Amino acid sequence: MSNDLGLNVPNRSFLWFRDTSEMSPYLNDTAVRIRAGLMLAIPIFMAFTLWDIVFGARWEVTGNVIRDTFDTDFDGRTIYMVEALRRTYDYTVQTWLLFYALFEMLAGMTVKTSALSPTIWLANLLASRSPKVWKPLTPKRFAWSIGASMICICLVFFHPEKFAGAVNFVTQHPLLPTTEQYMPRWLPLLMVWLCLGFMWMETVLGFCLGCQVHALLVKAGVLKEECEECNNLDFSR
Repeated sequence: MSNDLGLNVPNRSFLWFRDTSEMSPYLNDTAVRIRAGLMLAIPIFMAFTLWDIVFGARWEVTGNVIRDTFDTDFDGRTIYMVEALRRTYDYTVQTWLLFYALFEMLAGMTVKTSALSPTIWLANLLASRSPKVWKPLTPKRFAWSIGASMICICLVFFHPEKFAGAVNFVTQHPLLPTTEQYMPRWLPLLMVWLCLGFMWMETVLGFCLGCQVHALLVKAGVLKEECEECNNLDFSR
């Protein structure tokens, strides 16, 4: 019986951590890449959603009132008077997906919480017959922290009034408006496409940009938590 993922698992090939008792745990990078591929569906969905929000039509024509004004614009197109409604969005599905993605990012950061992640279990199962490549957890934890920050930005964009209300309540000052969108519309779209690019590089190329940033910060002395590979910069991987 093994104690991988903090649980008793009878199959030794079902492995996420090399040894859960290590001071600096090592992950099976093969399973990590598979997990990134599984999670890739979320930023793809969010990218289409945010693209529609930023570049889609902001008004919906009802069709109840369409009247020819008998006038044209500078390009010779006929101008019509119509009844239109301001487009509204329901972010319920997107919010739950983002909260789940945030849970996945945070769950993979420790040995005990990794056992709570469904994608880790599924990635382990899919990687059980593949060669295991051990990589330190510390840089991955830093990379997942970046992903979690991007998710939080998207959550604030979808619910600006709730975040503003919480901030104003804590500070006891009206620092943020509660009746309008104060975040730039392009910011969450940029975050989603960056996240999509990072996850694609890890899944397809095996290149973890967050890990490389962590290595640079360790090299510069900004981060003190070092591991065996943190100072071994290799941008060819």
